[in-house]
Amino acid sequence: ANNKGAIVYSHNGDSMKFSTNSAEAMRINSIGIVTKPLQPAFCSIASVQSNMALNSWQQIAFVNQQFDQNDDYSTTDSLFTAPVTGKYQLQVDVRLDQVDTAATYYQVRINTSNRNYHTIFDMGRMSSDLDYWNFNLSVLADMDAGDVCVVQFIQANGTQQTDVDGESYFSGYLVA
Repeated sequence: ANNKGAIVYSHNGDSMKFSTNSAEAMRINSIGIVTKPLQPAFCSIASVQSNMALNSWQQIAFVNQQFDQNDDYSTTDSLFTAPVTGKYQLQVDVRLDQVDTAATYYQVRINTSNRNYHTIFDMGRMSSDLDYWNFNLSVLADMDAGDVCVVQFIQANGTQQTDVDGESYFSGYLVA
């Protein structure tokens, strides 16, 4: 008998479980909440990175994994790989410390195989160096199966003094 796929209704818990390839793919509980334990979703926290290099894109290391629901995020290279073609909600919060007002600008981007998504700030408008600054960026990105995604940072000019704080995070999930 082939037990790879099944739909099971539990009368005791008033829930329905859908299995594919012998693994639970979806459950609907007694009040209608749908959970999908294999749905791609991840969140990883950055390690502290000191004195980021100037004038070139630097990848931010998000190595402290909070969760990775479908094992699609690599903490080794801070890289998310889309397991299927779809629309992915990606968001990043990058806290920079020791921000230099002599920099022409700072940029943070989510770099996907299909496109880059940017946020930028001109620090030259500040009267003195800042202790910290947050960059927030979110996007609904089109990704194909096997496409990859990383978060990058650039400081144009100024003094090499800016740090990525360990409170920074990168997360995402498959929407559709």
